[in-house]
Amino acid sequence: MIESERHRMILSAVQARPVVTVAEICELTEASEATVRRDIATLHMQKKVRRVRGGVESLAPPQFVGLSGRPFEMNATRHVAAKRAIAQAAVEMCEDGDAIIINGGTTTFQMVHPLANRRCLVFTNSFPIAEHLLKQSKNTVMIAGGTIYREHNIVLSPFENDVTRNFAAKRMFLGAQGVSKLGVMEQDPLIIQAETKLIGQADEVVLLVDSSKFRNRSALILCPLDRITTIVTDDGITDAEAAMIEAAGVSLTVTTPNRANEARTG
Repeated sequence: MIESERHRMILSAVQARPVVTVAEICELTEASEATVRRDIATLHMQKKVRRVRGGVESLAPPQFVGLSGRPFEMNATRHVAAKRAIAQAAVEMCEDGDAIIINGGTTTFQMVHPLANRRCLVFTNSFPIAEHLLKQSKNTVMIAGGTIYREHNIVLSPFENDVTRNFAAKRMFLGAQGVSKLGVMEQDPLIIQAETKLIGQADEVVLLVDSSKFRNRSALILCPLDRITTIVTDDGITDAEAAMIEAAGVSLTVTTPNRANEARTG
């Protein structure tokens, strides 16, 4: 990633929340700590941000605090072939008439394309998923109520008495920040609060994660592995990771992405 692209990401990140740490920027840009610190120093000298201990803040901090984690648009370009294959396998679990929940995320978003041939009742907290299904399919779409988080393109509510509790799903399709023997991981407490409510409304929970997520870690656990019914991932998963899933009593589906096609189109 070139310097100007990293600078745009840093400026975007500090507009979403009051302070962004060096570690968070390293993860967003996939750059070294030394590179990130130089970028912060440059932007500070240009009076575009304010350098603080351990990170950076906006010169005009946002009134509305965003969520932790990589924004939707940044995630959307990562592991695309794997996400498409995973999403295709997920939609093959669906039949016309099914009531399903699709949680916001870039892997779950890939479900919208094969879902064009289905007639399901879809409940989602994702603006991009809802918009695409409304325009490009004949699925019935319900969307959650709450606060709009622009960077992640999702709607979350901190309240118990929202419409979530009135929807009963055969299956929920869920993404995640990471997966370990401790369970399914996320980065923001509000995401965990919202997803916990949604998980409780589904008979089955299907986790859609590309194989890189088995090497990601976070400080927050959404749920233990044994709460998941099925994990759908790609063929980059290791034998040890597959054994971990089997030990938890979770069904595993492994897909083979069309990476050659991704290389031609990406």
